[in-house]
Amino acid sequence: MPTSGKLELTIKINEFPSNVRTVENGLKQFDIDTGSRIVTITLKPKMFKKLEQAQENYPMWVAAIAGLMGEKTEQGFVLNEANIQTFEKKPKEPKEAAPPVASATN
Repeated sequence: MPTSGKLELTIKINEFPSNVRTVENGLKQFDIDTGSRIVTITLKPKMFKKLEQAQENYPMWVAAIAGLMGEKTEQGFVLNEANIQTFEKKPKEPKEAAPPVASATN
């Protein structure tokens, strides 16, 4: 008998979705192209607000959207029980150039 487990997926985005639709009960739905599949995500307005706040408050940000793989669609699948966390993304500091190494000439 195999050990039971839970398959949870996380999709990371760093730009606001351009194809947001309002569906039944005011839920927000949008699609994300992961390169190999189109994932359809539906969020409660309170969860979607986190994306809007990240877009408004941070010059650079990343959102981690986690959930369960749902029903298959024509081009991908639906992400069920989606949850979202947003983070400000700090620009990386450029590394200082190492001082040139003096070579000894004999």
